[in-house]
Amino acid sequence: MKMLVKATVLAVSLLGSAAHAGPFILAGTDADAHGSFSSGANQDGWLFMQLALQNIAAGSSLTTTNRTVVALGSNSSAATAAQSAFSGSTLGAAGWSFVVVSDISGLTAATFASTLSTAGIVMLDSGSEVAGGRTSLEESVLTSNAAAINSFVGGGGGLFSQAGTYGWLSSLVPGLSVVTAQFRNLTLTPSGSAAFPTLNNGDLSTGPYHQNFVNLGSIPVLATGESGSLNVIIGAAGGSIINPDPIAPVPEPETYVLMLAGLAVIARMTRRRRSA
Repeated sequence: MKMLVKATVLAVSLLGSAAHAGPFILAGTDADAHGSFSSGANQDGWLFMQLALQNIAAGSSLTTTNRTVVALGSNSSAATAAQSAFSGSTLGAAGWSFVVVSDISGLTAATFASTLSTAGIVMLDSGSEVAGGRTSLEESVLTSNAAAINSFVGGGGGLFSQAGTYGWLSSLVPGLSVVTAQFRNLTLTPSGSAAFPTLNNGDLSTGPYHQNFVNLGSIPVLATGESGSLNVIIGAAGGSIINPDPIAPVPEPETYVLMLAGLAVIARMTRRRRSA
């Protein structure tokens, strides 16, 4: 995982989505329970969380108004992991702030929506998989506000979630279920490689995962386990959770050259019109 410190996870595919769309990454991992901060940097699972935040921030269209990462239902070691992921990221230098709402069990629909309205990115820790994660009552609050979560993403907000009951997700995508299965090795799919062009399979497999997703509807699969038979990390460039945008392939270098040439032509034409 140390090699990831030198690598920047570019959200190439996420940035290719519509301006109103928000990216989301949903994982069956509990990276917050399998990481640390040492030698001046996040290690293992906490580093993965850090890079996921950077990836999502690059694709969120709320960055001009809501530059706040809000961790819902985290306390104790779960909050420590989330804080470390944020502190080690590039978001702070870009003007982002970090807020923990440690207890969401008493949030009404109105207060839940108000909380989302302050966020650019929402983090959901791995629930009961790690000390200080969401309680069953807090999970029920998420489920009852599933439509609000979907609207948040559809309005440009970013979402990063890890292992939990995922009742809110199942309520949004009929037929989707979350299956408990603890294994270790993960493999990036073509969509995952497009979303995370600098990650490799070894980077994702330093800790075990605990859940996988079945009957996903149109949500792209980013990483699989057990020789491709289990969908462990899913996500999309944006749109919304129930109507996700497809993940576009990473442009070839020649494409970048053509894009830059086109921008140069547009710039010259603009200057000529202004001088005319």
